[in-house]
Amino acid sequence: MSDPFERKIYEARLSPHRSMTRHAFYLFIMIFCLGQVLFALPFFLMGAWPVAGFMGLDALGLYLAFRVSYRSARRHETLDLTPLELVFAQIGVCGQRKEWRFNPSWVRLEQTVHEEFGTERVALVFRGESVEIGAFLGPDQKAELARELNRALIDARRGAHFG
Repeated sequence: MSDPFERKIYEARLSPHRSMTRHAFYLFIMIFCLGQVLFALPFFLMGAWPVAGFMGLDALGLYLAFRVSYRSARRHETLDLTPLELVFAQIGVCGQRKEWRFNPSWVRLEQTVHEEFGTERVALVFRGESVEIGAFLGPDQKAELARELNRALIDARRGAHFG
């Protein structure tokens, strides 16, 4: 039988959203490059070859921008809550980890809501220290995270369940 104090009440992995899959990205880049070649070919044949070169630089710039975006998507955050501890970790692009540990009975969830734009900020507050969670999430996702985490913190404050 597992220890009721180590039972996970809540766990989440928060990651930045990317609307295009890697397969779709490569397909888009191939189609874009094909279009660039088709538009650059007449300029090249007329002797205006620098135009073709600059169009190639456009394609390279777009490719590099997407690569940087996908690299930044490796960044994520984790939340693990047991009756005794809330562990919040931020994992950077290169795998570096920054971690905070809170007592669920004393940590407070703070939410900043704008009338027009919705939830702008969700933070864990403990002993005057405030740590923002899910900064890269949209307003609706932040509101859902705050609801779920608040519900889980209430459950953790009730203590471990034996049975």
